[in-house]
Amino acid sequence: MELTQTLSTTTGSLEARRRFSLLDVAFALLLAAGAAFALARYGMFMDGYEKGILVCTVPVLAWLGWFFAPLRVFLVVVAALSLVAVGLYGGSLEAAEKTFLLKYFLSSQSAILWMSFLFFLATGSYWLGLLAGSEFGMLTGTRFTWMAVTLGLCGMLVRWYESYLLGSDIGHIPVSNLYEVFVLFCMLTAVMYLYYEKRYATRAMGAFVMLVISAAVGFLLWYTFDRGAHEIQPLVPALQSWWMKIHVPANFIGYGAFSVAAMVGFAYLLKAYHDSLGKRSLAAVWGAGIALAVALALEAIVFRKSGASPYWAAYFAFTCATLALIVMLRARIAPRLPALTVLDDVMHRAIAVGFAFFTVATILGALWAAEAWGSYWSWDPKETWALIVWLNYAAWLHMRLVNGMRGTLLAWWTLAGLLVTTFAFLGVNIFLSGLHSYGEL
Repeated sequence: MELTQTLSTTTGSLEARRRFSLLDVAFALLLAAGAAFALARYGMFMDGYEKGILVCTVPVLAWLGWFFAPLRVFLVVVAALSLVAVGLYGGSLEAAEKTFLLKYFLSSQSAILWMSFLFFLATGSYWLGLLAGSEFGMLTGTRFTWMAVTLGLCGMLVRWYESYLLGSDIGHIPVSNLYEVFVLFCMLTAVMYLYYEKRYATRAMGAFVMLVISAAVGFLLWYTFDRGAHEIQPLVPALQSWWMKIHVPANFIGYGAFSVAAMVGFAYLLKAYHDSLGKRSLAAVWGAGIALAVALALEAIVFRKSGASPYWAAYFAFTCATLALIVMLRARIAPRLPALTVLDDVMHRAIAVGFAFFTVATILGALWAAEAWGSYWSWDPKETWALIVWLNYAAWLHMRLVNGMRGTLLAWWTLAGLLVTTFAFLGVNIFLSGLHSYGEL
């Protein structure tokens, strides 16, 4: 009954939104005007493929804004802030140190640091709101999350502009190294969660999804201050291709969706085992917490290879302590989570979206490989693990859609999937050599 009411309410709101309004038309026209401005101002730096991608982006964003209305305000604010930043630069990178707004807010590095701080605030707000049963606390988490993705995307767009200020031969879309794709991962994961939050009219899942984003931010801060990874570098020859502009974002939509599914899966296990009670259930919920701690702390295990930094020891300890505290407070948390049927539906939808985009990304990667290396598939370690990730989620969807599997087994599977996906994303680059070695630390 609870699921039926939730779905009927959200379906009705979606049907109402499907009727085009003046705001939809105005937003589409604004997008078209922005694309025309970009072509007129920066078209000299674009090849035919890039211009085609820009033109195709207009109807895609118009549709997304129609489908998910908050995205319209988000994109307009990001565009406005980015244009202000570009104007303040005045064609010189030196302005970043002389202009207050750039130095402390709108330069790429400042905006991304603000994004990181706001994601931590969002995580804390969601958890305080969930534990206290405060809708206002969780609403504050939602607002912090929107602010974080706004500044994150603004930072990425400004970083793109900054790369061209360094030189036309250096300028490139900022999706070319671990620093940039971690920012992309944080933003995409957060926006996908915000859609599901609105779709299902519940903010309780945010406390769990923000954990994986905060884990990524933890790496981002270390990578920034310990390795100076925020410095813009020229593209290596292997990445000087327009394929990168579509392959990498598609890949990280997949990674973000799989991460959302895993964190919702943990929430599902917490609620399911709490509701069933018993010693076996208590052992199982502790097992789920340990499994997630291992998945989130895999970064600490991976990156200690590059030096026994006390940062990673603290990171590992904090991750384990946080997950242990969540398990111990399950009696307070579980009753405030959505119904199991809702959590199951979110897992399914997130994995379906992630699988679709990951499939597209894999096909695009094969086409890129054929152009760059003369072969669609070479069983490179990165390619092999991408196939393992794809087969894992293909099997998950098959078991749910064809065999009708539901419940805790699929939720456990999402946690295992997070571990596999994390290794495919990070571990392969660190521990295995291959054609994709440009992604290593």
